[in-house]
Amino acid sequence: MASTIYEFFGYRPEDGSLQANEAAAVYNCPILKSTCEKRLSDGKIAGVCSLKPIKSGPVICCPIRLYADDYKILTDVVSQAFGEDFPLLPGREALAKVKATGKPSIAVFGKKWGGELRLPKRSGSGGYFVDWVLAKLNGSGELEEFVAVEVQTIDTTGNYRNGINALENNRLQEKTTAGLNWENVSKRILPQLIYKGQLLQREEFCKKGLFFVCPEPVYTRIMERLGGESGLVKYALQPASISFLAYNFDFSTSTEHGQLIPLKLSGVHSTTVYKVQEAFNNVSLEAESVYKDAIIKALYS
Repeated sequence: MASTIYEFFGYRPEDGSLQANEAAAVYNCPILKSTCEKRLSDGKIAGVCSLKPIKSGPVICCPIRLYADDYKILTDVVSQAFGEDFPLLPGREALAKVKATGKPSIAVFGKKWGGELRLPKRSGSGGYFVDWVLAKLNGSGELEEFVAVEVQTIDTTGNYRNGINALENNRLQEKTTAGLNWENVSKRILPQLIYKGQLLQREEFCKKGLFFVCPEPVYTRIMERLGGESGLVKYALQPASISFLAYNFDFSTSTEHGQLIPLKLSGVHSTTVYKVQEAFNNVSLEAESVYKDAIIKALYS
């Protein structure tokens, strides 16, 4: 599989603005407003936010890219889960602020916000950690409920170092051997969602389950693996819920040089962990005699 780098340190390769050039020169992520965290195997800062396979549209491959617009994905989850846009406050500061104002708010626990929650390790590993926990506090500062949020993009295969070099030297797009590791949908992403979804439904205060945020192409592959969106029955939010939120580039919005392409929420699908597990285990087999037919073709054709 071949691809080109679609976004470099947040901006399109053809963006010749001061903002785009400065971000690349100092390895700055315009979303985090700090050094890019994505690195190659030798430690070199990559700056690759998204790739465009030669035969399809661009795909976000860095989770940080989904945090654009001041973590709008978290606001979207709050709206879906709690019905209105409560203020988001860093977890460790939330209680004092709520008590001072008397206004219900969301305590956010996650990277660069309120810090990650300290969960006990399971058999020596932290296999049930989630990216974000959004805890709703009432006006008295009491915990009413919470939801968990996982944010995933897609891992890459191959190599895009030559594409990085071309962008660093002349801001040119060059075809790379990098591809997208779609096998991880079955091997890693779905098994994790099923396990964490089952764990969270046992939590007394987790009344709306797990929210999974991903790029639209990843969502499409997940639905294909589960037999199609139409077969994955929709359910109202409940402790056993898994809610998929798909995001893509908003090409309907005019973007000037020096600006990031905005993202849009392109799909929401809420079901249950049991329906996901049932669909995941329902393997579609090839037609019978597929091996025999292949042998005969190889021998006698």
